[in-house]
Amino acid sequence: MALKIVAVTGSPVVLLTAARPYTVGRAVACDLPVQDPTVSRQHAELELSGAGVRIRDLNSTNGTFLNGERVSDAVAMAGARVSFGKVDFEVREESAPTATPGEGSLDATILRQVRLHGPADIAAQLSDAPQGASLLRIGGASAADRQARKLSLLLDIAKDLSQQTDVDLLLDRVVGLTFQVMSVDRVAILMTGPGDELTPRVWRSRVEAPAASWKVPRSIARKAVEEKVAVLIQNAAVDQRFEGGSVLLQRVKSALCAPLMGKQGVVLGLIYLDNLEATHSFSEEDLEFLTAFSGMAAVAIENSQLIERVRREAVVLSNFQRYFAPDLASQIAGEQGAVQLGGAKRRVVVLFSDIRGFTSLSENMSPDEIATLLTEYFTEMVDVVFEHGGTLDKFMGDAVMALWGAPLTREDDAEQATRAAIAMQQRLARLNEEWQRQGRPRLTAGIGINVGDVFAGNIGSDRRLEYTVIGDAVNIASRLCSEAGAEEILIAEPLHASLASPPPVTSLEPLALKGKAQPVPVYRVEWRQAPEDDGTANPGGVPVVE
Repeated sequence: MALKIVAVTGSPVVLLTAARPYTVGRAVACDLPVQDPTVSRQHAELELSGAGVRIRDLNSTNGTFLNGERVSDAVAMAGARVSFGKVDFEVREESAPTATPGEGSLDATILRQVRLHGPADIAAQLSDAPQGASLLRIGGASAADRQARKLSLLLDIAKDLSQQTDVDLLLDRVVGLTFQVMSVDRVAILMTGPGDELTPRVWRSRVEAPAASWKVPRSIARKAVEEKVAVLIQNAAVDQRFEGGSVLLQRVKSALCAPLMGKQGVVLGLIYLDNLEATHSFSEEDLEFLTAFSGMAAVAIENSQLIERVRREAVVLSNFQRYFAPDLASQIAGEQGAVQLGGAKRRVVVLFSDIRGFTSLSENMSPDEIATLLTEYFTEMVDVVFEHGGTLDKFMGDAVMALWGAPLTREDDAEQATRAAIAMQQRLARLNEEWQRQGRPRLTAGIGINVGDVFAGNIGSDRRLEYTVIGDAVNIASRLCSEAGAEEILIAEPLHASLASPPPVTSLEPLALKGKAQPVPVYRVEWRQAPEDDGTANPGGVPVVE
């Protein structure tokens, strides 16, 4: 009998079957990842025991509870209620599937056998030449046989198109299949663009090389797109629907045209094919086939566009997640135009944090020890920045530079940056307590914050660019950080004046700065008097990640 831990809401779930510890926490690598601000990254461990599930709390911030009582090490039976932080779970029994005698673990009853086709083989289904009035290269001893062959061919075409994930390659394949299946002179695909303008994407001619002067007659294309209908033209020269110079100029005798219809009736583009030498080339059968073919092509195009968009957003998101809070990264990746990556003047809050005395401290440490210590420190500091909706600008040795207000602005940027500075000092104090228990060195940091108008944009060379900010406000924040002592937070007057609810501060002697005619008023934030950062305070609505 196995046991499982199931969230009261129904998700997430972890099934306990092996005799090993299962981790619970907000970290993605946990066996039971729980994305809730009250759950620590490594919150607890679960392990099967003879009596039930053994639960060990891993010094979590908000605790682990069994049936309402906080526990550090306890055993939960089936039916018990377990809470990690404020997220409730139940312990349930999970019956293993039983095998049917003589048949192994699966029911071997076969209801029906169906032979599955292998890879699409379109060429094998085509005849050497069209038969009858149709231009389709499909044979058949009878009408029913011919209909079955068309259906089989369309299924293989759908399979073939579904394997193309690149839009340009897919469009080229659609044109190639049209030439392969139908005896026509010219084929073109036009796609809709801005303002619903039709733009030629792929075109090909059997009788002559495609020339720049070849254009799909506007009157035919407009009717197919505006009325969303497939069009059959038997004798273009005398068809009153398409009177105009473009039909005559293009020497069109007969033509077929069908819109590529996407979801919810959106016209993605159109496919056009014609013959230049004979009228009445196409039949109603050709029109029906092109209508079905264009529908399959439209589905494949939409799927390819979706795959392309998801792939692009995944790349963008993976890059932005290194610098932006999770909600900002998702917004930037998902909304085209949400962030202008050119240069712009913006009002930005700038925070610098620098470790004090790290150079002398590192002289007594090995490179591996330095790397491990800095990695743990930076991980916590970046988490704090992201928790408060900030953007990681860069690491500079043992210093961190963070921004609020770029690339996206929020009303409470100044408050969030100030809370982040306080939380960074509080988080570092907790880290030092843990490191002291492990016999590792203690770190202290000084922080400087300022707000002002800066240039925000891509800075660098044609070989390497990075998004950052430049301006007087940045320089002042950097100087404040340099002046801040161990465990100090210094803020400039502009930032203090912009805070709706400033924390406890002490006014210091104005600071003389290079390039400033008058000394700059400075305040020291008394962060020890501020509420303790427990990883849950989040007035800006930004997902908290501990």
